[in-house]
Amino acid sequence: MKNKFLETGEHGYHPLRKFKIILAGLRFAVLYDFSVMYKIVVSVAILIPVLIFNAWIDASLIILSTGVMLAAELFNTAIEAICDFMETHYNEKIRIIKDIAAAAAGITIFVWLTVLSLEVIELFRPFLHL
Repeated sequence: MKNKFLETGEHGYHPLRKFKIILAGLRFAVLYDFSVMYKIVVSVAILIPVLIFNAWIDASLIILSTGVMLAAELFNTAIEAICDFMETHYNEKIRIIKDIAAAAAGITIFVWLTVLSLEVIELFRPFLHL
């Protein structure tokens, strides 16, 4: 694909090629980053009963919070990989960069866990009042 800023690469936009790249990146993250894989599994495990028993807005919140959390996790993984590639030895500045990226991912994980916890409570609420 042509880079419009650097004037390099091939001409033309290929949406299917972009979609294949997205899926390849997600596949790599799921297979090689356990934190991404288990979060997808947990989200789907909670999403299925929510879709069956609750309103669509609840499912939308789960999908939205999972998507934001996964994006933050992938950015964190990419930033860490770039830092490790650029500097193989310990560097205090690299540590700070990695800590900031991890904090951003941590905030989204907290929001994701909050949304999932509230949905689980709502799922079990009818059974608690027996």
